[in-house]
Amino acid sequence: MTSLQSLPVDAGITSGSATGSLAAAPGSVLELVLRSLDDDQAQDVVTIPLEGKSSVADHMVIASGRSTRQVAAMAQKLAERIKQGGFGHVRIEGLPAADWVLIDAGDIVVHLFRPEVRSFYNLERMWAFGDQGAA
Repeated sequence: MTSLQSLPVDAGITSGSATGSLAAAPGSVLELVLRSLDDDQAQDVVTIPLEGKSSVADHMVIASGRSTRQVAAMAQKLAERIKQGGFGHVRIEGLPAADWVLIDAGDIVVHLFRPEVRSFYNLERMWAFGDQGAA
């Protein structure tokens, strides 16, 4: 079961599993990513819309795995599922150590962490920083 992380409502960040209330269009690469992470029992899955914040991607997905082995397995399975889904090849960085794996799937950037590494870098806070007073 995917655990949820509580974040500020006005931060533009959505927590939950792929079956939650996320605005992922059916058949989209975002839906595929979220479903894959849910199937692989990723923890604390967070989706951050990047439109208007960055031209690098439309969404950032951040999730945790319980160990380096799980993080590496999730990354490899996700890359394969994206390819099989017809969304092309992805670039993967950090797979040998698997403390923090970055997956560039074009419009979606996925960060997979071990929990300790995720809390150290705290990407959710960094990307939500400019939104706190926007509500």
